Amino acid sequence: MSDTTPVQHFIRTIIDGDLASGKHISVATRFPPEPNGYLHVGHAKSICLNFGLAQDYGGTCNLRFDDTNPEKESEEYALAIQEDVRWLGFAWHGQVRWASDYFQQLYEYAEELIRQGKAFVCDLNAEGMREYRGTLKEPGRNSPYRDRSVEENLDLFRRMKAGEFADGSKTLRAKIDMASPNINMRDPVIYRIKRAHHIRTGDQWCIYPMYDYTHCISDALECITHSLCTLEFEDHRPLYDWVLDQLPVPSHPQQIEFSRLELHNTITSKRKLLQLVNQGLVSGWDDPRMPTIHGMRRRGYTPEGIREFARRIGISKSVNIVEMAVLEGAIREDLEAKVPRVMAVVDPIKVVLTNYQEGVTASRSAGFHPNHPEFGEREVRIGPEIWIEREDFSEAPPAGWQRLTLGGEVRLRYSYVIKCDEAVKDAAGNVVELRCSIDHDTLGKNPVGRKVKGVIHWVSARHAQVAEIRLYDRLFTDPEPDGHKDHDFLEFLNRESLSVVQGWVEPAVNDAAPETRYQFERIGYFCADRFDHLPGERLVFNRTVTLKDSSGIKA
Repeated sequence: MSDTTPVQHFIRTIIDGDLASGKHISVATRFPPEPNGYLHVGHAKSICLNFGLAQDYGGTCNLRFDDTNPEKESEEYALAIQEDVRWLGFAWHGQVRWASDYFQQLYEYAEELIRQGKAFVCDLNAEGMREYRGTLKEPGRNSPYRDRSVEENLDLFRRMKAGEFADGSKTLRAKIDMASPNINMRDPVIYRIKRAHHIRTGDQWCIYPMYDYTHCISDALECITHSLCTLEFEDHRPLYDWVLDQLPVPSHPQQIEFSRLELHNTITSKRKLLQLVNQGLVSGWDDPRMPTIHGMRRRGYTPEGIREFARRIGISKSVNIVEMAVLEGAIREDLEAKVPRVMAVVDPIKVVLTNYQEGVTASRSAGFHPNHPEFGEREVRIGPEIWIEREDFSEAPPAGWQRLTLGGEVRLRYSYVIKCDEAVKDAAGNVVELRCSIDHDTLGKNPVGRKVKGVIHWVSARHAQVAEIRLYDRLFTDPEPDGHKDHDFLEFLNRESLSVVQGWVEPAVNDAAPETRYQFERIGYFCADRFDHLPGERLVFNRTVTLKDSSGIKA
């Protein structure tokens, strides 16, 4: 399906140069998610980049949780993230790592900065700090507490750690340059007081390090060679380097930024995804309409398809806005080559075969995939009544119609040619049943003297299994739902993104395990639901993707 040749991009060029020059003898990357939500398609791009580079260069990639914000983090999210990385086909180096593994070292390095006169305890509250920070056009002003002595700062910082002061009453700030054109360098906060229970350290700490301070030191302690992050951290790189330049850390990784993924007709803000979950607008983080890895998995997307999508969209510093059709196309191509094909009817209308004869009208075997005989065969059984798709019949067909109409013929896939002789209607004039006759001389061969062009799918009413069919579409009607300053993103929620119908499927899928994928011929690709599908008892299939880009939503 896909070209597995690595795509050259600017990060690979940097790595190639570093290896050639001897700056590094191996590659060490890391994936550093915060366990405050489920991973989404943007994280999938980062996972494929970081783990993929380590794989390609024979290096290592660490999984390290950024657990410096205890109020929003949970074990549930951490476990889900580990599951996602494994499901995508990657393995991290050694044990799972946590920023909290380094809390004691981070604290000691903070004391080192104080001793060097490069950090101070500040009593300004958040409002005061904003007032002193300045603007993009005006320099900031030094905090009135900036010139405290080393001894006083050490004493105050140790008392902060001991819990003597109220939350928010003091911070530890790096002493850099309040006149810097880069606001991130204007004496940034590196520790704050926060009494919050931590998922790993409990109540051991009441001060927590800030991300910008923690991340670079964690990278250095793990001897990461290339620290890859998205472009919003580009202005933070001088701070990353400044912190490492002041401290006796074992290495100095290189931070490299690339553009984040913006996927049309969805959102990748964890805060807004959480809002969808909390307001009950989706069934959870793993709702198949969600752009989360859990959601994509439940919908039936494949790890291989997602990795191919990441390969296709590439890595650059330019804006990476991608249409949903690119993702769907990668998934569709992967599934086309690897999943069995069966017949299912999702909007059924009954057809009575008026000349069906027991012992004469025969079933026929058919392969599960035209290009994969190793997939095996099943018997496509027929009975006196069958289900076909409602849209495969028309009383007033348009020009070029090749499906069923009154007096017209069509071939049943893997079976006979039938002719529609009568359409039975209800009191309102709606067609509720078709009466058709079989040409018994057409099983496996063409009729004599006439050409039948149309072929439709069907299932035997006697043998088919009832199934709940969940038809998913794009979650938002607007390509950029959160890109409008004068509109709330929820205004663009697609109220028709899920349609649940009762359909009928071939008996061959009755025992399919959860997450088994199929092509339902002429309809699309479907996946047995990961949680609700019970083999042989309750069949639930999620539409993964249509056979072609047929969304009514314009991207």
